[in-house]
Amino acid sequence: MKSGGIENLAFETPCPGLDQQRHADPAGAGAGAAAPAGPGPYPGEGPCGWGPCTPRVLQLCNSSEGYLAAYSLLAIFQGIVVNGLINISISTIEKRYELNSSLTGLISASYDIAFCILSLFVSYFGERGHKPRWLAFSAFMLGVGSLVFSLPHFCSGKYQYGGKIEDTCPTAETTFANATCSASTDSSLHKYLYVFILGQLLLGVGGTPLYTLGTAFIDDSVPKHKASLYIGIGYAMSLLGPAIGYVLGGQLLKVYIDIQIPKSSKVDQDDPRWLGAWWIGFLACFFAVWLLIIPFSCFPRHLPGTAEIQAEKISETHDDGSQVLVQMNNIGQSFKDFPMALLILLRNPVLMSLIIASSSEALVATGFATFLPKFIENQFGKSSSFSATLGGLVLIPAAALGQLISGILVSKRKMDCKGIMKFTIRTYSAALILNTVFLFAKCGNEPFAGVSETYNGTGTLHNLTAPCNANCRCLRSMYYPICGRDEVQYFSPCFAGCASYHFNNMKKIYHNCSCIGKPKRENGLEDFLHEAVAGKCPTQCKFLPLFLAFFFFAVVFTFMATTPTTVAILRCVPDKQRSFALGVQLVFLRLLGTIPGPILFGVAIDSSCTLWDINECEVKGACWVYDNERMAYLLMGISAACKIITIIFAIMAVYFYKPPKLTKALPQKTSEKIRAIHKK
Repeated sequence: MKSGGIENLAFETPCPGLDQQRHADPAGAGAGAAAPAGPGPYPGEGPCGWGPCTPRVLQLCNSSEGYLAAYSLLAIFQGIVVNGLINISISTIEKRYELNSSLTGLISASYDIAFCILSLFVSYFGERGHKPRWLAFSAFMLGVGSLVFSLPHFCSGKYQYGGKIEDTCPTAETTFANATCSASTDSSLHKYLYVFILGQLLLGVGGTPLYTLGTAFIDDSVPKHKASLYIGIGYAMSLLGPAIGYVLGGQLLKVYIDIQIPKSSKVDQDDPRWLGAWWIGFLACFFAVWLLIIPFSCFPRHLPGTAEIQAEKISETHDDGSQVLVQMNNIGQSFKDFPMALLILLRNPVLMSLIIASSSEALVATGFATFLPKFIENQFGKSSSFSATLGGLVLIPAAALGQLISGILVSKRKMDCKGIMKFTIRTYSAALILNTVFLFAKCGNEPFAGVSETYNGTGTLHNLTAPCNANCRCLRSMYYPICGRDEVQYFSPCFAGCASYHFNNMKKIYHNCSCIGKPKRENGLEDFLHEAVAGKCPTQCKFLPLFLAFFFFAVVFTFMATTPTTVAILRCVPDKQRSFALGVQLVFLRLLGTIPGPILFGVAIDSSCTLWDINECEVKGACWVYDNERMAYLLMGISAACKIITIIFAIMAVYFYKPPKLTKALPQKTSEKIRAIHKK
């Protein structure tokens, strides 16, 4: 009897208190034995409510569908803040607080640092705890993190637009006040970096229970063939959050950062010094996410019917003896079991291969999620708000579609563990092929005086000063690009040698520009009534639709592997270690993927910079101009290398996997016999 109880451990309950409760409650045990349909309820299966307060209307939500709805809402708001608003605000935060891409990459990675530190402990101890209440704590911390992340706006004062500085070349009749380095010029705004990092750390604390305990609770509460569908829906809904965050953030960037535009400044969104109200979305999410504390605090420890669902599941644990070891030694009951429990998972070759494959893919996904708007903005000459909105509308729906498609396919075809892993290899391979879009859908840089070409043959490359503007004493810290009639872009009207201007339909028109040459295309109609207009020169590159189409399908195939990988991880480990396995996966996912991802992409993008913002104190700030081709090749190289690593380790997971010897469900009599063992 004892050996029979271990033979199929899928029937063993992961709740250690089940045997004690049935022993102490023989009446309940007898009732369970009299019901041939299934075992008695888990301890904690009960009504939805708060203690004795269990309103009847709440019982409508006391099901896997009700929990999935609450889980999806929390995942949506987590995605809005962490993967939407933060990513879309990166460029604005860089300019407002004088940070470079490497430092903003560190801000993005701070979320994962907190996640990485806490994930093992939360998933290990939360496995035995009240998982829905852990998610209530998650909602609380996500709200606090959102509030802290918005605090720099309220503490840093009004944004100094710089409209008082004359942007034209001074003539003999005008005076010029040369800016000098002073304590006030050497700004301390970059110190708010630490506040942003603190906000991200708090958001990481809040996000940890969501994708470990929250996902494992779904797997506990639904039949095995439906788990991939439910997890896929939950993950797809989590990607709806970044979509909302991108669109919402893009619209908020059209609002001036201090809401009211100073009367002394004529500001529009085409001005590169324009900054949008990035902080409003974080403040709104602070209030909204706290409302989700209410539903999660009322769910019971286990949903009704959990025991029966668990009894019908068939184990697909990798046959390396870990299931028996966990069961025989009752590992997971105390902190002293933590090292042994961790060692069991680390020695599982299938689990570790899947973890490394998903981590390599996460590096690329997180890097693009952080810097895709900046890539579109610089590669195709679009505004920051339009680039952010466009990137979100392509990236997020594609990821959500991939999650849904894979969840449905795995569920409908009822794939086993090995079939799921083979499915991920095919999707990774398709994504690798589509990744070649960076080779042919890239754009060169538009001509830029002093950067990519000289001033009509005078001056030198990589030097903004030339004989035509040497007497203007222009400020390198004041970036205000204009487009000349010669179709060349200039750093500012001063560096173009422009002495006067006027407004025409709210557009600034410049005249008497000593550095601007003759027009390249004479049409005789306009005779070029102006020499230059404010703003960047329009790009001649037409590859944006092609890039977006290829990138869309690359993202679809990439995320088609996410849900199957999660399901495979839940299947290949002992039943009592499912939450812990997700925690281990997420630690490696952060250490090898989402933490180095934004930093690596940020360093690669910074290395392609050709024009830095340097103030009067010679302090380097954000980058103004990038080498587009170098940026495209670097990002393509990183992405391709990571995808090849992913495919190799996915193949290794299939090779190492050994299915359990018992592949068929036990008959009803055997199931009743095993339940009788529990009652003893």
